[in-house]
Amino acid sequence: MKIKKEYIILALVIIALSAYLVMRKSDRTQYQLPDVPPVAGQDISKLQITRDKTVVGLNKKDDKWYIAPQEFPADTGKVKNMLNALENLTLTVLVSESKNYSLYDLGEDKKINVKAWQAETLKRDFDLGKTASSFRHTFIKTAGDERVFHARGNFRSNFDLTADDLRDKLVLTLKPADIQQFQVIKDQQPLTLNKTQAPVVVEGAQAAKPAEAAPAAVKPTWQAADGRPVDEAVVQQILNTVSNLRCEKFINDRRKDDFTSPLFTLRMKGAQEHSLSIFAKAAEEDTDFPAVSSGSKYPFLLSGSQVDGIMKDPIKAPLGMNNVE
Repeated sequence: MKIKKEYIILALVIIALSAYLVMRKSDRTQYQLPDVPPVAGQDISKLQITRDKTVVGLNKKDDKWYIAPQEFPADTGKVKNMLNALENLTLTVLVSESKNYSLYDLGEDKKINVKAWQAETLKRDFDLGKTASSFRHTFIKTAGDERVFHARGNFRSNFDLTADDLRDKLVLTLKPADIQQFQVIKDQQPLTLNKTQAPVVVEGAQAAKPAEAAPAAVKPTWQAADGRPVDEAVVQQILNTVSNLRCEKFINDRRKDDFTSPLFTLRMKGAQEHSLSIFAKAAEEDTDFPAVSSGSKYPFLLSGSQVDGIMKDPIKAPLGMNNVE
């Protein structure tokens, strides 16, 4: 009888513990995730990114994005990454209700506040913290809610950008095959190269049967106006380098016409005319060179390696001396 009584007590204890665990688990999951209204990235028309006291605004006009208030063109790829993150924003789980925001880089000094509008309607407003240790989630706090949640994805870096980071740094674009005339100006001495169509020389057995041969093929070649031999590999290297030229950063405190007496100038003609001028460094210890181009409204800086790839002598020189010094 005593053993039977002990079994009954044990059974009651097990039932009580089971009920406690079930209720505890139920209590932990009885919360509601904040509502995240759907919005397509292409429908977002305005962005505001705030970190500490620095605010970066972006506005969409005619399907292009500009950085306010100067209306600098924004980098299309970087804006697209932000729009994708905003469109796909998904909260997955409650992380904390303790308000200890510094643990998640959601304190005033480290959080990134993101706002996004569709026309005049605010569709996103949240504070962005650090990436979770799994690198598959990001800590987030939505407007009007003191709790911290996991958002799916690792996307803080998409918004952790300055206005300068977001500027479109493409300063010259062209198609090398379209260029028909190429002019280099150094020390105020111009050198002009023209593209011509030269016949392809056929040797060997094919050359011995002129009657059966197809019309002679031609290929474009470069010739110097003064008759000197041209290093076509150097010409092609220069054209390839400037075809989609991106600067290191823009010079914000000067205008294009403030720069005179360039070290080196390229002028290229095709269906359109393009130009690039490179100037002396502001200080000997600087690593970047000021420059202006026909593809940018603003002066900018090119790295030393970029300049080395552009400031080449396209004329074949003895002893391999191809660099313009």
